[in-house]
Amino acid sequence: MFSEAPVLIAEDNLYVSLDLSNAVEEMDGHVIGPASSIAEALTLLATHEVAAAIVDCCLAGRDATPLARQLAERRVPFVIHTAMPVPAMMKEFHPPVPVLLKPLQPCAVLACLLEEMRRVGPTGGREATAHKLEQTDKVV
Repeated sequence: MFSEAPVLIAEDNLYVSLDLSNAVEEMDGHVIGPASSIAEALTLLATHEVAAAIVDCCLAGRDATPLARQLAERRVPFVIHTAMPVPAMMKEFHPPVPVLLKPLQPCAVLACLLEEMRRVGPTGGREATAHKLEQTDKVV
């Protein structure tokens, strides 16, 4: 289902990160991470191609807004998978990000991530979708 797409997992709970990693691999994805801190996740994002991400909104006791901001700026589709309320800053800069409340089965998280990848498109963002529609209009 993921067709070897690299998926960043930013999760500080070892068991949850292992469950998500195994599920991504079972669905033919390539796991980047898992990262258990904001710094580690930002480093992975800077040094690896990332097609999508699963982000806990609190990593090692720190707000994951800087990571979510980077993902949004790069137009990388992602979901927030959390047991805590999402910080207001995270909601303000990228409102349509799906928020999934723990506990949730990994297959449900990945189904939502796949839907977000389809919504955002392969190059990301609404601009890409508008551009594809323009191309379709020209071809027809």
